[in-house]
Amino acid sequence: MTTSSMRSLRFLGAAGTVTGSRYLIEVAGQRILVDCGLFQGYKQLRERNWAAFPVAPASIDTVLLTHAHLDHAGYLPALVKQGFNGRILCTQATYELSQLLLPDSGHLLEEDARYAKRKGYSKHAEPLPLYTEADAMACLKRFEGRPFGETQVLAPGISARFLPAGHILGAAQIALNIDGQRLHFTGDLGRATDSLMRAPAPFEGADLLVCESTYGNRRHPVADAEAELAPVIKRVAARGGVIVIPAFAVGRAQGLMLHIARLRQRGEIPRVPVYLNSPMAINATDLYHRHHDEHHVTDAECHAMYELATMVRSAEESKALNRQRGPMIIISASGMLSGGRVLHHLQAFGQDSRNAILLAGYQAGGTRGAALIRGDRTLRIFGQSVPINAEVVAMESFSGHADSEELLAWLGAAPPPEITYITHGEPDAADTLRGRIARELGWACRVPEHLERVSLNPQANA
Repeated sequence: MTTSSMRSLRFLGAAGTVTGSRYLIEVAGQRILVDCGLFQGYKQLRERNWAAFPVAPASIDTVLLTHAHLDHAGYLPALVKQGFNGRILCTQATYELSQLLLPDSGHLLEEDARYAKRKGYSKHAEPLPLYTEADAMACLKRFEGRPFGETQVLAPGISARFLPAGHILGAAQIALNIDGQRLHFTGDLGRATDSLMRAPAPFEGADLLVCESTYGNRRHPVADAEAELAPVIKRVAARGGVIVIPAFAVGRAQGLMLHIARLRQRGEIPRVPVYLNSPMAINATDLYHRHHDEHHVTDAECHAMYELATMVRSAEESKALNRQRGPMIIISASGMLSGGRVLHHLQAFGQDSRNAILLAGYQAGGTRGAALIRGDRTLRIFGQSVPINAEVVAMESFSGHADSEELLAWLGAAPPPEITYITHGEPDAADTLRGRIARELGWACRVPEHLERVSLNPQANA
């Protein structure tokens, strides 16, 4: 078989880890990249962000983006900075969210570099950001928002469709058709009973499936999110404490505000002040008003959710929060304590046993959030060791990811693909899901290696 007729899929990220989603398809002289995320968590993973991209960015023709979270989209400004000049196709809501998340990411990277230089905890005399806010703004010029369900022609014989994935606004599954061969990428698959988002579109079947496995080794608790949340708020408020909630600016922050607003309206929690300390989350909340077709929250509840919290926009207002006393609730990014304003709140309030840190969602290995869940009570923050005496509460009922049962139900409603690749999960989660799919569905499936290349030519991987 000639080189020009070879078709391949290469796993440039999210293989053996839950971050850095990047899948490269090479076919008929075209290079199509599905997602372009940042690696997060363990240092050896984060260092991949600084390595040379495995192929020349200028050689990539198109990027297809499943959604706007940074582990799927956060490397795009660096890719453009390094020479990518093709199209970035995504849903309209993903485009609008990326306009918030990517410049904010660049700004935070610049801010972290400046802070590291000022405090002297970087190994480099002149620490530099991976990319800047200006790089992110330049990257956004390459974005094109597209409707769900509409066929997008990428090249002769190659087309793609975005199908609803739930999870967050704009999140999509990607169905690729290459001369009749069907490839399907789940992206991050949402829950059938999510408090905000509508259920993912059913799996239509494919020849090759790439499936996420974030919660591939566990079930979400049956407990109602509000029933879990109310006792924590009442308990901490009664002792005059501060509840610090690290939350992803898109999805988690809005879900938390929705549940707190409902609890307050029913009189089930005290009316303590609530602060949303994330300009990005504030702006993202506005988008929920504009994209009602993607979620099942009423207009009245959208307004209640938005009006619940005092919106903290400036750095000065954020610093002032650290001088206040409880009881109060602070919702702030980032969701896994990997950066952002929430780290300053952790420094200010984490050492007081009256306070609480509420972890509402998945915490990737190597993050400060994961360290707290495993019982660590000292965290490295801005080059210093900070003791954590505050109560730590982990609540998985707020997850925006399908769990193992929901994934198997979604998969099992479709005919078996020729091969399924399990990605975007920690090793145990990915392998556990692989085993269950093989045993319970009888499908051929495996967990790929980082940078592994597999052939897309018929029968090549039989």
